[in-house]
Amino acid sequence: MKSTATVLLLLILMPLTMARRVAGIPQAQDKHLTNIRRITNVAGAQNAEAYFSFNNKKLIFQSTRPPYKCDQIFTMNLDGTDVRLVSTGLGRTTCSFFLPGDKDIIYASTHEGGADCPPQPDMSHGYMWAVYKDYDVFMAKSDGTNVRNLTRSPGYDAEATVSPDGKHIIWTSQRNGDIDIYTMNLDGSNIKRLTSEIGYDGGAFYSWDNKQIVYRAYHPTDPKDVERYQSLLAQGLIEGKTLEIMIMNADGSGKRQLTHNGKVNFAPFFPPDDKKIIFSSNVNDPSGRSFHLCLMNADGSGLEQVTFDGNFNSFPMFSRDGTKLVFASDGYGSQPGEINIFLADWKS
Repeated sequence: MKSTATVLLLLILMPLTMARRVAGIPQAQDKHLTNIRRITNVAGAQNAEAYFSFNNKKLIFQSTRPPYKCDQIFTMNLDGTDVRLVSTGLGRTTCSFFLPGDKDIIYASTHEGGADCPPQPDMSHGYMWAVYKDYDVFMAKSDGTNVRNLTRSPGYDAEATVSPDGKHIIWTSQRNGDIDIYTMNLDGSNIKRLTSEIGYDGGAFYSWDNKQIVYRAYHPTDPKDVERYQSLLAQGLIEGKTLEIMIMNADGSGKRQLTHNGKVNFAPFFPPDDKKIIFSSNVNDPSGRSFHLCLMNADGSGLEQVTFDGNFNSFPMFSRDGTKLVFASDGYGSQPGEINIFLADWKS
């Protein structure tokens, strides 16, 4: 799931002790990935959702690292140097992205609702992630200055990304009660709702030709499941047991479900030719604890596993020339629960 809350959820699902290789990074089974390098190295930090700038020279990502107690937004070079805080340092943040020209960024933050980190969800009734009502989508200069609120609506507003043509922001909002996907212009105008099914829709990305949108969804149909979903949502919670990958046209028409495995599938992204979709899933682990990058055709066929090391691999994004893949993984960390950003060369 594209929200940081999902990272926390998945950390809870992981075993406390993890089998990991700490020396060298040869991964013979990963036929698509070569020259894999770890580009974050803060011990114990949780780094996630690293996305390329439009010029492919920078990454923007979220990280929980000292002195911050919950996620803040940072930028860095592709080799991991020049790490800079670009969010306010207040509240909790998630889901950042560069805008065309790389002079501006967007991210979601709770800082207008309070300077402290919002509380973690109560896991006593199962594995949940929080949809904090104080999240809004903010725009700022790429150095973090000139912060302004783009959404200002009641309830959760987060999970924002930008179309490859640089014309639209797509994000997830609770402004009409349910959790749905919306688009808007870069200045926050011309808001359009694209999904309206009961349930959660989010984590959306455009195809490179700007004609399609891939996203994750949970659409309960059994009355008891609908009641439970709506009851939890009223408490600001979503239960993370099942998510399927969906695709639709850029105007919201032509919705179709691509995965049908009843597992947790999230963080989908297109390679530049738009013929396939890469995403994170626990589909190949009977215990449901191990998440790996998977690749499938854009119609949902031809599923293959891409990563094999570690217990958590997610948030993939291709560079705009298709030669590199950035992703987050718990592999090769110095401590259990540590998540790092990796950059790899991509072989089709």
